[in-house]
Amino acid sequence: MQSLIPLFLIAGAAVGVEIALTRFFAVASWSEYGYWVISIAMTGFAVSGVVMMLGRTAFLRHARWLLPLLPSAMLAAGGLGWIGVTLNGFNPLELQNPATAEPQLVNIALYYAALFPFFFLAGLAVSLNFVVHAGEVGRVYGYDLLGAGTGAVAALGLMFVLHPFWLVPALLPLLAVAAMIAGGVRWRIAALAVLVVTEAAVLALAAPRVNEFKPVYAPLNVPDSRVVAEILSPRGVYLLLDNFTERLDTDVSNNAGVLGTPAPPRTFGLYRDGSRIAALPMEQPVAGHAPAALDGAPYALLEAPRVLALGGAGGFRAAEALALGAAHVTVVEPEPVLRAALAQGLGPSPAPPADPRVTLSAAHPLTAHGRYDLVDIAGDFLGADEQNRTAYTAEALAGFLARLEPGGMVSVPVGIRELPVYAVRVLATAREALRIAGVAEPARHVAVIRSAWNLRVLIAREPFDEARVARLATFADERSFDVSFAPGLAADGREVWNDLPTVSLEATTVEAGGAAQDAVAREAALVLAGTPPEDAFDRSPVTADRPWLSPLVRLGSLGAALERIEILPQQEIGLLVNVAVLAQAVVLALLVSLLPLLARGALRVPLPVLGRALAYFPALGLGFLLIEIAFIEHAALLLGDRTSGFALVLTTMLVFSGIGAMWAGRVVAHGRALRVAVLVALGCAALALAGLRPAVLAALDLPWAVRAGLLMVALAPISLALGFPFPLGLDRFQAEGPALLPWAWALNGAFSVVATPLANLMGHGIGLSWLLAAGMVCYGAAALAWPRERA
Repeated sequence: MQSLIPLFLIAGAAVGVEIALTRFFAVASWSEYGYWVISIAMTGFAVSGVVMMLGRTAFLRHARWLLPLLPSAMLAAGGLGWIGVTLNGFNPLELQNPATAEPQLVNIALYYAALFPFFFLAGLAVSLNFVVHAGEVGRVYGYDLLGAGTGAVAALGLMFVLHPFWLVPALLPLLAVAAMIAGGVRWRIAALAVLVVTEAAVLALAAPRVNEFKPVYAPLNVPDSRVVAEILSPRGVYLLLDNFTERLDTDVSNNAGVLGTPAPPRTFGLYRDGSRIAALPMEQPVAGHAPAALDGAPYALLEAPRVLALGGAGGFRAAEALALGAAHVTVVEPEPVLRAALAQGLGPSPAPPADPRVTLSAAHPLTAHGRYDLVDIAGDFLGADEQNRTAYTAEALAGFLARLEPGGMVSVPVGIRELPVYAVRVLATAREALRIAGVAEPARHVAVIRSAWNLRVLIAREPFDEARVARLATFADERSFDVSFAPGLAADGREVWNDLPTVSLEATTVEAGGAAQDAVAREAALVLAGTPPEDAFDRSPVTADRPWLSPLVRLGSLGAALERIEILPQQEIGLLVNVAVLAQAVVLALLVSLLPLLARGALRVPLPVLGRALAYFPALGLGFLLIEIAFIEHAALLLGDRTSGFALVLTTMLVFSGIGAMWAGRVVAHGRALRVAVLVALGCAALALAGLRPAVLAALDLPWAVRAGLLMVALAPISLALGFPFPLGLDRFQAEGPALLPWAWALNGAFSVVATPLANLMGHGIGLSWLLAAGMVCYGAAALAWPRERA
């Protein structure tokens, strides 16, 4: 029996490189562009299946030397592709400018040209193994999935010791080992030579760099800038910078001098993957600036509050709260590096001194216990960690309201310097949270105060009375802030200190000139009344099932978004990238699907069988990834990190699906095995729909290792079941025509390309629950498409 270890290594290298490339884009550019990598990878797999179908006989005839050649060719293509990617001058900001977009479209095409050969060869190697071992489909698929899972683990482990710019070169040797095992002595010598030449070329020619428009680029390159601490982990690359530009980034009044408050202190700057996530103190945190800060608004309405602070802001948030009169501050910092900095410091930045009035809680923001007068979300909390967005859902805000003492409130920050409508969506979420809490008139419980750049939504347990509104107005006037909304406060006739024009995709210009405007004030009353304006921007509440504040652009308004792409902030571009990838994926899927109509002579199967195959394998490609992506999002919340959630879900599902595939290769009654596997998968998915969210919330405060173990146990049954349908289908359909096997591989790959951007659009648009439901429908459809057994 021929060894399948080379296939195991090829699959591991392909998935490992795919993950490494997504990390490269996250560090060098923006993570949204990592979708391209997934698209290119699955496109390569799909096209390889088509090529294998058309040339199956020739590939079988030359399989003996192709099996060791393909991993060596992958090795060379991977090195050349990596060099091409790192030398690419892609500039995402120029892509948003119609006048400069054309060269960037060329650069995108060059990314595809650089990476496609590697993944095409990977797919060719896998599909060749299927063809060569056509009688052992379950075993082949099992090795493929187990190798892919191992590659994901390897990539994750390397992230602890290597910068993302070195991950791809570190994974390429797996392919040399695969070639050495697959061939004889000459092939081993050739593989070693290819490895040496490729790695030498990578060292000499590859030039990975951080895009000059990333936030870290300028402070990293000012005179005398120093990196005083660095941490490598799957969560990201953390850099602590010391330079003259770094200060505490808080919104302080222009009247700070009149108020007698000092400027915010100079600090270290902590960056993750090139984005600034916090300021860390150079000495002990000081907060003399706090009385002049926008964040001080709720403290002006409360007497000696007990505060739950979500986000420690490097230690400054507790100091600010105490300076503003807080009696006690409980700090919840879910970002692990920031939490460690609060407990023990980071590099030259000291930990805040022990203070009996400050408690550093180990709880998750969604499960923090106790009673408080103020739940205060730090201004940098949302940007400090992707999973912090879950604190901005209606369910989370309702939970915070339930922890308030009489007279208490929740203070929610949101940036408005790019799109004021983000604040409007937070208002819609606040309204929904109050509705969940049983409040009949939400507008009486909400006030909004802002500067030119940031805004605070104050959500009170009891209605705002005249005295509180007057105190808030006085606080704002003394600091030249604006009260955009408060119960009983007339909008007309009030002076607007900070001009905030409305930004619209329907208008060709931004209103400017004349009297100062307040875009949030225009919409606040309408949104709080439940009648938001209807235009290109989505103002629906952020919910646990749709836990994203952005993107806001509605799918029906993509044309308007493209026409005015230059005004959209970076967080909106991910939607456009998704749509572009989906459009490309649909075209590819149609080509792969329709090809047999042009090449029926190569397939030699009846049309009804083609039709069933055309339903069966696309359904599996879509269904598996829709379910997987839904679980990844829930795992990210459970583990507190998307990278860990992605890697653990991917690995667990691939490994247990691989075991299921090997088991499927031993069953005799294929039709019965398929029905049982689909029923088990549907049952597990139904249980997840009903109880996954409560189960995740119940486990959030458990140790990380326990949460990871529970996740693996929960995923094992459905993953085992999902491993059966594909190899069973390959066995059954190739009985109708051997050439169907590589075409089935192509169909599965092509519709997997469709699944990734489709799942992201569905999750943002209609919710994560619908991903699981859609995945269930796909597997049900696959069961119905199973061909009748031959008599």
